[in-house]
Amino acid sequence: MENNLIIVESPAKAKTIKKFLGKDFLVKSSFGHIRDLEKKNFGIEIENNYRPQYVISEDKKKIVSELRKSAKNVKIIWLAPDEDREGEAIAWHLFEVLKLKPDNTKRIVFHEITKNAIQNAINNPRNIDKNLVDAQQARRILDRMVGFKLSPVLWEKIKPALSAGRVQSVAVRLLVEREREIIAFKSKSAFKVTAIFEFLDKNNNKVELKAELPKKLETKEQALDFLNKCKNAEFEIEEISTKPLKKSPSPPFTTSTLQQEASRKLGFSVSQTMAVAQKLYEAGKITYMRTDSVNLSNIALTLAKKAISDKYGMKYSKSRKYKTKTKGAQEAHEAIRPTYLENKSVSGSNTEQRLYELIWKRTIASQMSDALLEKTTVIIRISTMEEKLIASGEVLKFDGFLKVYKVSAEEEDQETSKGLLPPLKMNQKLSPEIISATEKFTNYPPRYTEGSLVKKLEELGIGRPSTYVPIISTIQNRGYVVKEDRPGKEREYVLLSLINNTIKKETRIEIAGVEKSKMFPNDIGMVVNDFLVEHFKDILNFNFTASVEKEFDEIAAGKIVWTEMIDKFYRAFHKKVEKTMESSEWSKGERELGTDPKSKKIVTVKIGRYGPVAQLGKSGDAQKPKFASLLKGQHIETIILEEALDLFKLPRILGKYENKDITIGVGRFGPYVMHNSKFYSLQKETDDPFTIKMGRAIEIIEDKREEDRKKVIKTFEENHDLKILKGRWGPYISFKKENFKIPKNKDAKSLSLQNCLDLIKNRQKSKAKTPKIK
Repeated sequence: MENNLIIVESPAKAKTIKKFLGKDFLVKSSFGHIRDLEKKNFGIEIENNYRPQYVISEDKKKIVSELRKSAKNVKIIWLAPDEDREGEAIAWHLFEVLKLKPDNTKRIVFHEITKNAIQNAINNPRNIDKNLVDAQQARRILDRMVGFKLSPVLWEKIKPALSAGRVQSVAVRLLVEREREIIAFKSKSAFKVTAIFEFLDKNNNKVELKAELPKKLETKEQALDFLNKCKNAEFEIEEISTKPLKKSPSPPFTTSTLQQEASRKLGFSVSQTMAVAQKLYEAGKITYMRTDSVNLSNIALTLAKKAISDKYGMKYSKSRKYKTKTKGAQEAHEAIRPTYLENKSVSGSNTEQRLYELIWKRTIASQMSDALLEKTTVIIRISTMEEKLIASGEVLKFDGFLKVYKVSAEEEDQETSKGLLPPLKMNQKLSPEIISATEKFTNYPPRYTEGSLVKKLEELGIGRPSTYVPIISTIQNRGYVVKEDRPGKEREYVLLSLINNTIKKETRIEIAGVEKSKMFPNDIGMVVNDFLVEHFKDILNFNFTASVEKEFDEIAAGKIVWTEMIDKFYRAFHKKVEKTMESSEWSKGERELGTDPKSKKIVTVKIGRYGPVAQLGKSGDAQKPKFASLLKGQHIETIILEEALDLFKLPRILGKYENKDITIGVGRFGPYVMHNSKFYSLQKETDDPFTIKMGRAIEIIEDKREEDRKKVIKTFEENHDLKILKGRWGPYISFKKENFKIPKNKDAKSLSLQNCLDLIKNRQKSKAKTPKIK
């Protein structure tokens, strides 16, 4: 019989730990938190000093029962959830729920799942840190208060089923404010001048030198004037200067920098990055993945030095100690790094291998020598004017850390890197092959990606390593924000070229404004944000949110009492909620666009039951107002009267097909073709509901029919309601608008009608026995 029970929060972690321990240890998992605040009755006793009311989750009752049995049969219980606040809270909840005793219960933590780390933790146990538990408890209670008190206000004042959150609402505010900056942005154009000189080197080979005017010319007239002055001008090298440059590596990864870099380099979402990192950690391949420290342990520094010298030579090694600059950095002892730095790669899924390699490269590069470069700048005199042209290039003298890792910013700036310049000498005469002035437009501020939003939150001191993923996922799940790609639009630009003393003018087309995996606030997100900013300015204040994070840190350090912090917040907040419910007006984000010239009715846009809509007429009019959903890409704040009036042209009948009308309209899920009471979605990027022709509509209908035919594996003459279909996850039974899974050991094609009915019956019985898990 085992004498020791180790409880961790993850089954994968339990499996890895078990490998390092003998038969005397039983390793079990709690599968995360085992209890949470009660949902039905708020879960907090306000009048009893904010005492939380915890209940065991329905899906955890069986796990708790098994853990109780195991705990009774061992001498020592080791609580080993993660070392952050959430982990400390899990350990405390286990202690309380399992009714453990202090004399045979020990708390252990480790930053990596290796034999040495586990053994060291067992040799150095500690008590549960109640200050860390209180900090987690304060965060959970504060977030429950904000969510439970603000959400009903939104239901009453905007529309049902909305919700608000303390940190999530602040993240939405960042996105809304950036979107409004973009809406208000007015692009300006200017002309960038470049010159290409060609000449023969000492070996009689043709070489090219590219130079630029260091400033942009504001107008086409100025650009033409510049090019005219270049006619018959002499070009001569006036100055050549060289200076050494040094580039240093970035520090090892923290949670936020890993999320940002995995987003840029691997295209991972924030949640995907953390899910993959969790697997690597639990398999013992990397250190703990929720950290805001850039520090590396002395053991890691020694291992890195050996790995670098073995692979690349001692001249590539340079040990560095980084210091964490993040305000309020906590719940971390070390940066994210491989547990075994000698392993450049690991086994696992493709995503695990790619993320591990990124972590390995960043860690190793942080302990490598600087990259040494030499930058050469050439100034070219123009005989007909004072302006100079400048050419520059860089030569890599020693690659250093660049041998292993290039940071994304450098890769993005490759376009501006001039490369190696040809051999040049002072007073050398140059002859231009072409001088061009290209119209360039100023760009609006960039929209946030998941990674750049995390970076901004971290800069503002909002959130912590364990909260970034919930913040990003919550604002998307609530429908306030959407992450997507958007195509750019064609834009004309002017190109002026001077070739053989002749100026050529061209108008060319470019695609501008392409967005890749960017975060866009929806209309409902903007309306909710405006309401909260107006009535709960303190909650959505960036400084307030950051100061709350600092107070959580002070609770964790034992400097303040959590109930006092909660009390100070709640009293003022509760009064604000009551005042808003009583005095604030109903908000739909309504905006009047003007009057319809034909009907003379007022046209407005607002938030409707299923999203943003245009409304023709008013509620008090003799005729009921008409409503039309806004199209994808249209927004309450930017739509104009003519665009809104076009929406009322839908639905429109194109004609008849198979003696049934084909109707084009826009519904809750976007533009559609309707035929014979069936709906077929239009392609969002290519099909315009206002211009789509009959032929294309028939093509959409037939394509969907063919797709549906391919889905059908088997039908039954005796029962037309029952079909066996091919689905994304394999064959399934469709019966009376319900789907039923077919077991893997059953051949879908050979199933009889009775076989299917039996499977349905058994499935319904098991569903009746299984309690619903909230």
